Amino acid sequence: MTILKASLIQQSCEANTENNLASSIVKIREAATQGAQLIILQELHRSLYFCQQEDVDAFNLAETIPGPTTNTLGKLAGDLGIVIIASLFEKRAAGIFHNTAVVFDTDGSIAGQYRKMHIPDDPGFYEKFYFTPGDQGFIPISTSLGNLGVLICWDQWFPEAARLMAMAGADILIYPTAIGWDLRDCKEEQARQRDAWITVQRGHAISNGIPVISVNRVGFENNPTGDGGIHFWGSSFAVGAQGEFLHEASQDEAETALVEIDLARSESLRRIWPFFRDRRIDAYSDITKVYCD
Repeated sequence: MTILKASLIQQSCEANTENNLASSIVKIREAATQGAQLIILQELHRSLYFCQQEDVDAFNLAETIPGPTTNTLGKLAGDLGIVIIASLFEKRAAGIFHNTAVVFDTDGSIAGQYRKMHIPDDPGFYEKFYFTPGDQGFIPISTSLGNLGVLICWDQWFPEAARLMAMAGADILIYPTAIGWDLRDCKEEQARQRDAWITVQRGHAISNGIPVISVNRVGFENNPTGDGGIHFWGSSFAVGAQGEFLHEASQDEAETALVEIDLARSESLRRIWPFFRDRRIDAYSDITKVYCD
């Protein structure tokens, strides 16, 4: 396959998880009728972003894989003959929970899953309370559409994750995401944060010679503690293997966008920009240290 038709589904969420899933299903069906072969949902699309506070009751949102949501989305993928990437709150065992992206292939089967490796713990993003770091490494998921390098949100800031996915044969990097502004930050700081988020991911595309898709949620979600909230900045985007924009979504509106991505360009680009060839792996041993004192 050379041209991949991918749909980026940018949504706002509400407290009712069944309504959120139903909305996702409607949008998936809409995207399939537009010709989408690959459909990507945002991070934790079934619920509000519950990590704004540490609340033991939020663990009730988690479910097993396979489970009710994967059964529903797997059947949908098989019925429509499409690949779906969905980010879920996984209950692996008592006391072990993950932020997990599940990939469904065109026959409805689970092609694979990726458990989020980098777990943030910042004001309003208390994910370490909920998620055990992934233990599956950075391995692309093989599907009928190619090898999908699926990562999740905070992973997008780490060039090591993108590089390892690319080195393992990923045809494309895909980031389901939930990121937004603290409204107490000034407009200039908000702009810098969003620009940095886009720029670092474009850099992953360029340095690895592969396309990147990032799908973010949109809208304002109150902090249940009453202390502020997050305005998710949307801006879901796709870039080609030189970081060129193929699509950029609105900062404040839900949307379903269809993007055509040429997967064959990576081969020709890597011939003229052979970054992998010129890596000095003999000099990189310090990369495994926390810090070089």
